[in-house]
Amino acid sequence: MVIFSLSLLSCNLDDKKMNNHEDTIHLFNGENLDGWYTYLKGLGKDQDPDEVFTVENGIIRISGETWGCITTEKEFENYHLFVEYKWGEKTFEPRVDRARDCGVLLHSTGVDGAYGDTWMYSIECQIIEGGTGDFLVVADGSENYAITSPVADEKQGSSWVYQADGHLETIYGGRINWYGRSSRWQDTIGFRGENDIEKPVGEWNVLECVAESDSLITKLNGVMVNEAIKVRPHMGKIQIQSEGAEIFIRKVDLILD
Repeated sequence: MVIFSLSLLSCNLDDKKMNNHEDTIHLFNGENLDGWYTYLKGLGKDQDPDEVFTVENGIIRISGETWGCITTEKEFENYHLFVEYKWGEKTFEPRVDRARDCGVLLHSTGVDGAYGDTWMYSIECQIIEGGTGDFLVVADGSENYAITSPVADEKQGSSWVYQADGHLETIYGGRINWYGRSSRWQDTIGFRGENDIEKPVGEWNVLECVAESDSLITKLNGVMVNEAIKVRPHMGKIQIQSEGAEIFIRKVDLILD
């Protein structure tokens, strides 16, 4: 378990460095989506007639009305990513009555829309009511995309659950649930689990993703919720999804290690 002890150290990066604005790359400039492009299912790149992605008063609004994403034009590796977000009220079919859903797709490589004509192949840090911090492998099932995590002996449904002192499992698809995901989770709008760290709808949350070589750690509102090693790939573009629920984002900051 030495690897994980070393990995955990990256969660305790010097606070001064974290707050040093000279080291921070503002992926969202507060005014527009410069540095990003859009991709929408059935429409393709930079075609957004219904304004799924808009910027107003220093905030990105993702309506969720059409499946797709915004994608960074550049690739990144070895970084600490901060995303500040809050849920809106609107939801859309086929998820109008289901848990509000979004996600940050890391290490995105290959062809836009390769996964379901919607997203690039990637490693997802899930944002969903009751499951924010889950890891998903969004890819083709090959060994080119994979994560290994310490997990509990028992699954939740078909998914492993992160446990810091658990046994190691490698997945090439599917998900590793965050440690506190409720065993009674249901895909219903407004779901709240007994251990949820995410704040109520309308309140701001801070999602952090620490990518260091081939390791990945996720924190939600200051609490570490998931961890992986042997992450493949370990560099690429960053995507933020549109997936049926309105979500607002006011910060996407990145600090390179």
